[in-house]
Formats: sequence, C-alpha cells, structure tokens
Amino acid sequence: MTIVLFLIILGIVVISHEFGHFIVARANGIHVVEFSVGMGPTIFHIDGKATRYSIRLLPIGGACIFDGMTDLEENAEEKPSADPVESIGTTEESSFQPDLDKGGSFLEASVWARITTILAGPLFNIVLGILIAFIVVAWNGTDLPEVQAVMEDSAAEEAGIMPGDVITNIDGEDIHLYREISLNSALNSKGKPMTITYERNGEVSTVTLTPKYSEEDERFYIGLLGSGKYVECKGMDIFRYGLYESRFIVNNTLKSLLMLVTGNLNKNDVSGPVGVASYVGETYEVVKDYGVSAVVFSTLNFVLILAINLGIMNLLPVPALDGGRLVFLFIELIRGKPIPPEKEGMVHFAGMVLFFIIMILVLYNDIMKIIAP
Repeated sequence: MTIVLFLIILGIVVISHEFGHFIVARANGIHVVEFSVGMGPTIFHIDGKATRYSIRLLPIGGACIFDGMTDLEENAEEKPSADPVESIGTTEESSFQPDLDKGGSFLEASVWARITTILAGPLFNIVLGILIAFIVVAWNGTDLPEVQAVMEDSAAEEAGIMPGDVITNIDGEDIHLYREISLNSALNSKGKPMTITYERNGEVSTVTLTPKYSEEDERFYIGLLGSGKYVECKGMDIFRYGLYESRFIVNNTLKSLLMLVTGNLNKNDVSGPVGVASYVGETYEVVKDYGVSAVVFSTLNFVLILAINLGIMNLLPVPALDGGRLVFLFIELIRGKPIPPEKEGMVHFAGMVLFFIIMILVLYNDIMKIIAP
C-alpha cells in the first residue's frame, strides 16, 4: 500500500508538471516528441500521431521532450544534430515515426513561446496545489492563530500574551494560520527578539519578546502551547483559507531552503523519494484505522505539499531545472540573441551531473535513516 500510495502521489505531481509543458508547447506550435512519466528504460508506451506517451521504470520524475531541445545536450558533446525521434535514446523507440506537421522545433520558436512553455510546468504544479488546498480546507477546516495556552515562565507569558489572543503579525509578516507562528518560531534559531502583534477583545497590541532556549530540545521557544483554534471553512472562506494554506507551503518551502543554506537544517531534515515513500507508509499506518476517507485525505495532503514544493524547486535558477533554462531564455530576451546551444548544453549537462550526485547522496541518507533511525 505504501508503494501504491507513493506512486499515486508522485504520478499526480509529475503528470501535472509535464502536462503544463505539453499543453502550452502545443499551443505555441512546438512539437512534443515524447511525454513520459518516470525515468530510465521504457516499460510501456502508446504512440500517438505526433507524440509518444510512455511510462519509464524509475518513478522519480518525468519528461516532456520537445523537437530540437535535445540538440542542446548533443551540441555539448560536440555531436551532430540528431533526428528528434532518435534523440529519445533507445533502439526500440527509433521505429516511432511521429507526424512532424503537428509542430515545429523548440529552438525555432519565439523566445516568449519557449519561456511560457518552460514556465508552465512549475506553474501547473502550483495551480494543482492551490486547487487541492481548496479541497483540503473544505474537507478538514483550518487552524486559526488563536492562542490556546501559554507555558509558565515563558517569553510569551512575560510579554503578557494570554489564551484567547489572536496573533495577527510577527516581525512584519501577517499571520493567518497557527502553523505560521510555529514556522516563524522554528526559524528563529538564534533566539533573536520577535515583534508580535495580537488582538484581544477588539484591541490590537504589539509586544517584543525574546524566545527562551530549551536545553532539552536544543532550540528556542516563544512559549505558546496547542495548535490553534480549529474552524470549519464554508463558502468564500474555502477560497480564502485555501490561498492561505498554499501561501504557508510556499513560505515553508522558501524558508526551509534558506535554513538549509544557512546551516539551520541538516541532512536529516532533507528527504528524497525513498524518504517521502517511508513517510507516506508511516502516515498510512496511523490513519488506516480511521477509514478510506482518512487515507484519501492524507494522500491529498501529500499531493498538496509535494506539488507546491516541486513547483517552487523547479523555478530555482539551477542548471538542468526549469528555472535554469528560464535564466538562459531571459538572457536571450535581454541581449536579443540566444546563448550558443553548445555552451548552454554544457551548463545543463554539468547541472544534471550535479543533480544526480545529490540524488545519490539523498538516497543514501534516506536509506540510512530507515536502517538506523
């Protein structure tokens, strides 16, 4: 069941991403040679008039291969330009003869057509996440940032914060969900003073407090207990809190990346496909006794988090990712001519090598966490 749920979750996220590339490429007149889910050898495929739709062995991603786009990698290796069919990469696939009248080369499309085609994948992930967020809050409600309890002798108690207070702002950032309080508290790894605005009986107050360090947990705490005030979402609140939910995951992703770069997170806080699958399995074991609806809800939560996470990650200006390709396209837009394909191909090739090295390290770390938690 862990494998089934993991494949469903990853499949939905990957298909939405590649479908974004696919549908916008077709709209821009770009020929899509192959739409694949997974990586590695092909285990199943259907040949359409213009596009091959395939499932590959390793469930760790996907690809939307455009006519002419693989010339970048081939130029990087100083090979002659290949036929778009042969560039798919295996002998068994070379028999596929698409209708090339269905679109043109990616490299010959206008720069804006290429930008929108590349941008569409991550944006479709984010849009998928937002749509699922609406379902999640309509189904399960949300957590308002109302204080439920305050720890004795804590920074919050000394600042005068009391149960029933509604936190509305922390260090200039508006707060809509209780989890945003927890996130901001976790980010304060140095125990710096925090400016908190709260509302009590219609009156707004602002205090500055300094989180206290816990020797046991080795981190700083504000001193708020509980998980906020639960509220059902109906009507327009579904859309409002669905957007707040999506914003929280975007902020969580960006701030977690910042914490990783600054050393506030370590390797054990990072998970790859194996780590995610393990967590999916653990969650299933917890919720399965509550029925099918609980399993479906937890699965939707995973899709929501992963869709927005991967959408944001793919927009990072890193070679081989969509964000890295967008950098080259915006440079082309500014300078009025493209970077030579062989140079761009070399950069993306180097990025791909680095990406696979990181994936191997993350895979090893995931396995070690399972073997020796």
